[in-house]
Amino acid sequence: MLLDPNPVYRRVIVVWYDSEGACLATLIFLLVVFIFSYCGIQTALEYPEYREYIWIPGLLTGLSMGVMVSITIRMINRYLKQIGR
Repeated sequence: MLLDPNPVYRRVIVVWYDSEGACLATLIFLLVVFIFSYCGIQTALEYPEYREYIWIPGLLTGLSMGVMVSITIRMINRYLKQIGR
């Protein structure tokens, strides 16, 4: 993140893809991906011929959960820094 060129304020400039709105939109999209992959796991468990492909929705579930946790931690840290000022 870049600093303002004005030496009086020195506030952090948040880029558009790290803004609160973009993070919330990404979290909502990842929640939809998580639900989709969970349905894929349930379908793969229901049909024996698809059980060997359960790793695909499992990987999708894990990756979407990892990114959701990462974005949530980033938003919490930003909020705590904002309160500390």
